[in-house]
Amino acid sequence: MSQLSAEETDQILREMSSEFQAGNRKITIPPPSFIDMKASIEGYVKNKSITVSFPVMENQTNPMGMMQGGYIAAAFDNAFGPLSYLVAKKPTTTIDMNIQYIRGVATEQKVVVEAKVEAKGFSTIHMTAEMRTEKGKLLATATTNLLILKIPAGAGD
Repeated sequence: MSQLSAEETDQILREMSSEFQAGNRKITIPPPSFIDMKASIEGYVKNKSITVSFPVMENQTNPMGMMQGGYIAAAFDNAFGPLSYLVAKKPTTTIDMNIQYIRGVATEQKVVVEAKVEAKGFSTIHMTAEMRTEKGKLLATATTNLLILKIPAGAGD
């Protein structure tokens, strides 16, 4: 099992970004939402898992001052996405995503999402993930299925 550094993983994602361009269709890696959430890839185990951290910011809160559920979902999506691209070596799109919210996520902390590949077929990938505090307290879990896209050269022209 090879453990890549965050810098090595970022380099792989940049290289893949240039490979995924098809016709007029532009694929941006990492996506703007990844950057807006100040996400950081902490580690990658080739074809197995990715670990991404996110600071919980004030602009992500619900009326009770906790991280809003949509941002929790976005954090999971921003871990599933890069892992799916690295595993499929092609663009993917989410078919479904289910989230189990276990406890509130307070601001002024960093959360860590570890996403894992559970199964990969010819056209789909099934993944699971956990969101934890930096101290390891479980906050939420998620599952997803992603479709591996077949984008022919010149698509979108």
